[in-house]
Amino acid sequence: MATSEILQDKEAGTGTHPKRLLLWLMMISITMIFAAYTSAYIVRREEGNWLEFDLPAGLLYTTVVILLSSATMQWAYFSARKDEVRRAQIGLFLTFVLGLIFLVGQYNVWGDLVDNKIFFGGVDANPSGSFLYVLTGVHGFHLITGLIFLLIVLRKSLNYQVHSRQMLSIGNATIYWHFLGALWLYLYLFLLLNH
Repeated sequence: MATSEILQDKEAGTGTHPKRLLLWLMMISITMIFAAYTSAYIVRREEGNWLEFDLPAGLLYTTVVILLSSATMQWAYFSARKDEVRRAQIGLFLTFVLGLIFLVGQYNVWGDLVDNKIFFGGVDANPSGSFLYVLTGVHGFHLITGLIFLLIVLRKSLNYQVHSRQMLSIGNATIYWHFLGALWLYLYLFLLLNH
């Protein structure tokens, strides 16, 4: 195969790196899942037998935490782009810690729900509480995948494989992390307006 044919193969298609394209497709599918959940929430609420209750205050706390984590992630990205590898490592580490704090906060929110007799399933369960558990739980699952992704990028940065000439992994991690933050902000505002 000639060199020009190899170059054409690399440029053919979307012109986007396959890992970046896969990330975009994954985010589109996650968006569709949450669009379906929030649509089902609205439809089910209109059917009646819906328990109104105040949202746990911890949801605001976790919202602030995830917004802070987006800032540290962006700082890590900009640092890598400037070849400030140590700062990129610190930013990735801080983002990871804030992600863990977010998950602990969500766990505490679930504890508050249980303390207020709002359950996921069983005889005492109400659809409004069940939806809250599902929305926060599925987001939490995706945040765990983001934390795994962050660990992989952090390991790469510790091996000096993340810098201005190797930005794909930290670029993808940054896009995904901002997506998770935006998704959480959407869910929080949705719950505030529809609760």
